[in-house]
Amino acid sequence: MKLYYSPNSPYARKCLVVAHELGLRERIETIGANATPTKMDPDVAARNPLGKVPTLVLDDGTAIYDSPVIVEYLNALAGGDLMPPEGPARWNALTEQALADGMLDAAILARFEAVLRPESMRWSDWTSGQIAKVVGACDELERRAPRFRDRVDIGTIALGCAMGYIDLRFGHLEWRKGRPTAAAWFEKLGARESMVKTRPPG
Repeated sequence: MKLYYSPNSPYARKCLVVAHELGLRERIETIGANATPTKMDPDVAARNPLGKVPTLVLDDGTAIYDSPVIVEYLNALAGGDLMPPEGPARWNALTEQALADGMLDAAILARFEAVLRPESMRWSDWTSGQIAKVVGACDELERRAPRFRDRVDIGTIALGCAMGYIDLRFGHLEWRKGRPTAAAWFEKLGARESMVKTRPPG
């Protein structure tokens, strides 16, 4: 299998963490891609019309995207338990994955506004609105963290990758302040081999 990715993409990191946890990492070749909102990477676009990373190409040439579908595929392939199969545990884990991905969507939009948009065209209210979503998600993480304990599934993995991205790009938010339970949980999760080996280069 081939995974088109960016080393700093938290969505791609989520897929790689899942692959590590499931014992599939050695079966996946990673291929760096240069995909931006304004210019598609032609190699990625040939396999994913959205031109987004991560995109997973299977051995038969089938392309799977984006990260929620890729992680579900990998879990099924390995017969893993990172995706609870049914009932409240499944909906809880999927909601946590949605919380993490939504936080990242907002954070990345704020970053694009600051880095890619010409300075004369930047809209401060837009950035403030996106950052408010990030802060709200961090508050929700603190509320949920007491129930995490040692649970490792798609919900906690996704949230761990999201907070890693916030550390990478939005350190000034100092998200750990006032959120001691979430901070302690993140430190413990971050020490897992799967998280260590997938840390973004920055």
